[in-house]
Amino acid sequence: MLRRKLFNSIDLFYGIRNIQRLSSGRFLTYKLKHTLVVNKREIDNEKEIKNSQDINAFTYRTHTCGELRPMHNGKSVTLCGWVQYQRMSKFLLLRDSYGVTQCIVNNNQINFNDVPLESIVKINGTVSLRPTNMINSKMSTGKIEVVIDKLEVLNVADKVPFNLRVHQKPKEQLRMQHRYLDIRFPDMQNKLRTRSSMLHNMRKFLIETYGFVEVETPTLFCRTPGGAREFVVPTHYPGLFYSLVQSPQQFKQMLMAGGVDRYFQVARCYRDETTRPDRQPEFTQLDIEISFTNLDHIIKMIDQLLYETFTKPLPNPPFKRITYTEAIENYGTDKPDISYDLRFKNVSHLFNNNDEAILSAFVLPYPAELGKLSSKYKDKIKELKQKNNVRVILNENVSKELSNDMKCQIQSIVGENKAFILALGDKEKVCTCLGEIRQQIAVLLQSKELIEINKDIEPLWIVDFPLFTEGDNGLETCHHPFTAPHPEDFHMLDSEPLKVRALAYDIVMNGNEIGGGSVRVHNADLQEKLLRMLNIDASKLMHFINALRSGCPPHAGIALGIDRLITIACDADSIRDVIAFPKSHEGKDPLSGAPNVITEDDKKYYHINIVK
Repeated sequence: MLRRKLFNSIDLFYGIRNIQRLSSGRFLTYKLKHTLVVNKREIDNEKEIKNSQDINAFTYRTHTCGELRPMHNGKSVTLCGWVQYQRMSKFLLLRDSYGVTQCIVNNNQINFNDVPLESIVKINGTVSLRPTNMINSKMSTGKIEVVIDKLEVLNVADKVPFNLRVHQKPKEQLRMQHRYLDIRFPDMQNKLRTRSSMLHNMRKFLIETYGFVEVETPTLFCRTPGGAREFVVPTHYPGLFYSLVQSPQQFKQMLMAGGVDRYFQVARCYRDETTRPDRQPEFTQLDIEISFTNLDHIIKMIDQLLYETFTKPLPNPPFKRITYTEAIENYGTDKPDISYDLRFKNVSHLFNNNDEAILSAFVLPYPAELGKLSSKYKDKIKELKQKNNVRVILNENVSKELSNDMKCQIQSIVGENKAFILALGDKEKVCTCLGEIRQQIAVLLQSKELIEINKDIEPLWIVDFPLFTEGDNGLETCHHPFTAPHPEDFHMLDSEPLKVRALAYDIVMNGNEIGGGSVRVHNADLQEKLLRMLNIDASKLMHFINALRSGCPPHAGIALGIDRLITIACDADSIRDVIAFPKSHEGKDPLSGAPNVITEDDKKYYHINIVK
C-alpha cells in the first residue's frame, strides 16, 4: 500500500511484546494482531525505501545534516550546508535540506567567526557522542556532534534580507520576493517534498497498478470558446496568436479517439482569472481520461486513488455522495464544508404560495446559546442580503416582521433549543445567501465552542449538476461544453434545457473543491447541437468534432487540483504555500517583477501596438 498511516508508538511496543509472548507460548492475544502486522509491514517498507535512496550519491558529502546518530560515533564524515548559527568560533549549527547538526572546534587553527550566517560551508570531521547533560532531545541529531577537522567556505552569504528563523518569519511579500531563501525554511522543504511524494505515488498507482499512459499535451493551443478567459501569446505572424491552454480537455478527448484508452498527465494549466488563496494564473492538475467507462467507475477510481495516495487518513471508500440540489438546499453551495453540522430547513410551505414576492423560504438553525448577534455580524449579514437581493430576518425579529404564529411554526420545525435566520426570495439566491451566512455563523460558534468541528478530512462527491445555467446572453454551460447530458433528461433538451442534468461530478474536501469531471459527449451530432444551444461557433472546433466523427469511443474523465490537494495535506493557508515559485495575490511574480514591459524591437517583431 502506498498509504502512510502512522500509529501510536505505545501500541506498537505492546503489540510487539504480545507477539513475542505469543511465540513463546506464555499467553495468547490477538488484540493488535491485524493492525500490527499491517503497520509493521508499512514501517519495514518505509525503511527499505529510505535505505534504498542514496541521497549522498554523486556528491562530495558523506552524510546529510539530519542522519547522523550515536551508531556513527567515531566515523569520519563530510557535511555540506548552510551556517544557521555560530558562537564564539567554537560552536556551529550546520543545516541542509534534511536537518541540523551541531559542529564544534577543538583546535585554534579553525576560525569561522567571520563567516556570515547562511554561508555555504563544507566540513570534514569526526562524529562524537555528546555528554549526557548536553543531549538535545529536540534535535534528531541531538545525541551527537561533529568535531571539525577542516572547514571550507564554499560561498559567502553577503546579502540576506531576513533571518531564517521560524519565530522571526517575515511577511509573505518579502518572502516571495526572495523565494530562494524562503524555500530553505524546513516547513517549505516539507511541503515541496510532500508534493513530490504524493505525485510520485499517484503516478505509481496509475501506471504500475492500472496501466495508464502518461502523455504530455501542448501548452500553446488555440482559443477555446465557451471556457474561462485565456492568456493569448503573440507570434511573429501578423494578427495570429496562440492561447495558453486552460486545461488539456480537447487533447485528452482526442487521445481517446486515438485509442489511448487510459490517459493521465500532471498538467500545467493557465487561466486569466482573479487570484484567490486557492487560485492563481498558472496551476497544476492531475488530468485523467478513460474510454468505455461511466460516472460510477470514475468516482470509484478516484476514491481508491485518493485513499491510497493522500498523505492524511481518509475514510474507507466509497466516499459520501449527494446531488447538486441537496448541496444547495442544505448548505447553500456546491462545495459544502460538512465538517460541522449546520443545515438549512426548507419552510417554503409555511408561506402563501400565491404571494409572488415569496418564491422560497429557508432557515438556518443554530444553537440558541449563541444569543443575539453582535453589530459586526449583523452588518455582514446586511451586506450579504443586499448582494444577493433577498430578504433576511434574524431570529429576534421574526415575530415583529412576520408574526408570532409564524415564528412558532418555524420553531417547531427547527427545534426548541435552536435559534434561526430566515431568508425569503428566489430559491437560488436565498440558498446562496444563507450559505455565506452559514460560514460566518460557523466561525462565531466555533470561537464560543458551541459547535463540534470534525477535524478529519471527509471527501464528498457532488453529482447531478445542471447542464446549463441562465446567463446574460442565453444559456451557459455549468461545467464545459463537452459535458454529456443525463440520458434520463434528453427529452427536455429542447423544451426545458435548464432542467437537464449533466453527467458531471465534483469532489470536495472540507469546503474546498479539489476536483471535477464529467462523462463526455462522444457523438459529433450531439456535440454540435450543444454548441448551437450555447451560441458557440462550431467552426472553431472542427478539429475536435472531426475527431468525434472518426469513431470516438464513449469516455469520461476528471481533473484533480494538485495545488489545492497539497494545501489540504500540509494544513497550509494558501496554494502559494505549496508552490515553489508562486504568483502573488495580484497575479504577479514578486521575484522577477513579471509581467514586465518589452522592448520596442519586440513589439515590432510581434506586431504589438499598446493601447492605453
